[in-house]
Amino acid sequence: MNSVHDMGGMHGLGPLMPEVDEPLFHAPWEARVMGLASALGAWGKWNTDVFRQAQERIPAADYLRMSYYERWFNVYETLAVDAGLIAREEIAAGRPANGQPKATPQLRPEMIVPRFLAGAPKTRPLDTMPRFAPGARVRARVINPTTHTRLPRYLRGHAGDVTAHHGAHVFPDTNALFQGENPQHVYTVRFRATDIWGPDANPRDTICADLWESYLDHG
Repeated sequence: MNSVHDMGGMHGLGPLMPEVDEPLFHAPWEARVMGLASALGAWGKWNTDVFRQAQERIPAADYLRMSYYERWFNVYETLAVDAGLIAREEIAAGRPANGQPKATPQLRPEMIVPRFLAGAPKTRPLDTMPRFAPGARVRARVINPTTHTRLPRYLRGHAGDVTAHHGAHVFPDTNALFQGENPQHVYTVRFRATDIWGPDANPRDTICADLWESYLDHG
């Protein structure tokens, strides 16, 4: 998806300003949003890629204005409404609608630590052999989907070298649309900075990206 979240190579947004000794949460409400994300996610009504696509659909001006957890809160409101877990009217009122049945939480306190420790692996078995091997020259395809993709705009059309193969992983482009996991081989591809940004780039710099097989052609 070509939206404001894909900022690589864009000018005019100012320098990166790392925060020294940045806290885990800047305010108590951010921790509550993190808890809300875990509690809602336990219902299994969406997946990580659906969540990412919902973030990418936030209007550009709002996306740039919002903080990290503001975006999360906005997205989880939308996902919960779309999944039928809550109504917009209930959000506006701040309380359940009259007569609304009370659902049993899917995430209980004793489940939280094991759930975080287990993580959510996205590797999958795949019978097909990888098309590319380390050392292969490949070129990122030129695509402009209106839905979620993990192929950055600034890499499209450029050639690089495969440096590693990581096995098969869930394909985000279809997973974001509830069209199946469609696992594919994933590769680390190294691009020269001068090939991406032109002669003004440092000739010693490279950019490495983990890319799904269908993003690539032989280069």
